[in-house]
Amino acid sequence: MCGIVGYVGSKNACPVLLEGLKRLEYRGYDSAGVCVVGDGQLQIRKSQGRVGVVERQVLDDQEMRPATVGIAHTRWATHGEPNEPNAHPHADDTGRIAIVHNGIIENYATLRQYLLGKGHTFRSETDTEVLAMLIGEFYNDGAGSIEQAVRAALGEVTGTYGIAVACAGEPEKLVVARKGSPIIIGVGAEEYIVASDASAILEHTVNVVYLSDNEMAVVTRDGLRTLTLDNVPVPKEVSRIEWTLDEIARGGYGHFMEKEIFEQPESVRMCLGGRLDKRDRRIQLGGLESVVRTLARTKKLIVTACGTAWHAGLVGEFLFEELAHIPTEVEYASEFRYRNPIIEDATGVIAISQSGETADTLAALREAKDKGALALGIVNVVGSTIARETDAGVYLHAGPEIGVASTKAFTCQIVVETMMALMLGRRRLMSQQAMDQYIDELERIPEKMSRVLEQSETIRQVTGEYIDRENWLFLGRGYNYPVALEGALKLKEISYIHAEGLPAAEMKHGPIALIHEGMPVVFVAPRCATYDKVVSNIEEVRARKGRIIAIATEGDEDIRRYCDHVFYIPEAPAALQPLLTVIPLQLLAFHAAVLRGCNVDKPRNLAKSVTVE
Repeated sequence: MCGIVGYVGSKNACPVLLEGLKRLEYRGYDSAGVCVVGDGQLQIRKSQGRVGVVERQVLDDQEMRPATVGIAHTRWATHGEPNEPNAHPHADDTGRIAIVHNGIIENYATLRQYLLGKGHTFRSETDTEVLAMLIGEFYNDGAGSIEQAVRAALGEVTGTYGIAVACAGEPEKLVVARKGSPIIIGVGAEEYIVASDASAILEHTVNVVYLSDNEMAVVTRDGLRTLTLDNVPVPKEVSRIEWTLDEIARGGYGHFMEKEIFEQPESVRMCLGGRLDKRDRRIQLGGLESVVRTLARTKKLIVTACGTAWHAGLVGEFLFEELAHIPTEVEYASEFRYRNPIIEDATGVIAISQSGETADTLAALREAKDKGALALGIVNVVGSTIARETDAGVYLHAGPEIGVASTKAFTCQIVVETMMALMLGRRRLMSQQAMDQYIDELERIPEKMSRVLEQSETIRQVTGEYIDRENWLFLGRGYNYPVALEGALKLKEISYIHAEGLPAAEMKHGPIALIHEGMPVVFVAPRCATYDKVVSNIEEVRARKGRIIAIATEGDEDIRRYCDHVFYIPEAPAALQPLLTVIPLQLLAFHAAVLRGCNVDKPRNLAKSVTVE
């Protein structure tokens, strides 16, 4: 995710801000910037690219005067491509107020239209500049103080935010606030360091104040005041950070992959943010607005991807066919590009890639475009090649994924496909009642994911019993057949254990010959239309003395009779089950790799972004 640093004290702010940004580089970003307040004016320097670019700008700029108050940011693009105008900090159009922001302002489009009507001029495509302009509107309209202007502006905002605001008219002060995006304030000797992540603070102090949701703080060199957004004072205790810098970089987790597995409830919230229209009870995907009518009339969809993204595409096949009644094929991009695919009229091609740079997927996309297909993309990286070359698309907003083995990008890819299928389904055949139910269920998914993650230690203990077994089977049906494939891939990728994923019904067409006493067989077996069939497959494995690990629905105690171990997921509609059933398999693979002493985040022979054939 994006990174925030702020400073109020007696030191020159710029070196502190730049050093803090460097501490946040591990999070991934595409642009950076700083703003300091001196001599009654804001000095902003920002650029696309690395923190070092901004650092050189500051060092080489003879007009950059020392200042003791400032804010800084590393941006992971969400609204608008990664370039200098979209980089933070953003100022209002008077140049007197600057802001850095993590999160998503869901109603930014409505607010932007309101501000345009007030005569404001925008220079970027971001939701953050809208918030800067809104704060400026209240400030210049007689709010009385920057604190009151921030409070008034946030009262009009729907969405998530962690912000730090500087004002040329009140140069010794920062105002910070949070809702859904962390803000920490480091307490030093007559200085305060604001950050979104403790790694930017530890160099200076281990004493911190944590803001909670719907709280703000007014920070000066003489002290800080914490209060609710309703202006009620909130006393705060100063806590002590016990972690090392290395641990903080991974958020207290031992590995980035583990951190990213546990980030999935939040990444799914971010992916859904602003896209579930709760008032009109519909799905709103801004990136598809220009083609939605054409897409609703499409006669066929082709999903092309590689690896984990291909498995997400297989889930998408079920979603598009069941929810939108659109015939869908899923193609390995590496195969699609080297044959002569048949692209008929009214065909849409969806390219899925976390990085947006996967060479085979990009080549498949270009092949489809050359043959006249409507080209769509589902990617995580704003401004990536696939994002630029598609006719339209949807960003995941999952935040940077550092571990080579994809986890949170996979679940967010499925979330995007679900929203696309629902949006198209409602336009084609789905009732409003069905849409209402799916919107409600999607909103509950992050909390249900959190409940599944609570079983991590149990999964670790069970995994420990089988890490010496070199051959595993993963079996599932329907929506959970692709999940079985993904579970097997994860185990192969990071623990180097041979594993195969299959549709459960195909087991008896050959693979059953492999099953022997003690062989681990993982069944993805939640309650669904094919549940009884999967239980029959479980009994076939049990008869051959295989060891059975099942993923089942909470309350299903009967399945324990047939299994050695059961991990549970909360009840959910079949179309949303993969978002939950995949998590125990991710944890199983992660714990197996750790117990076998493997390099979890950087498995051998693999790269995060495969940009060669």
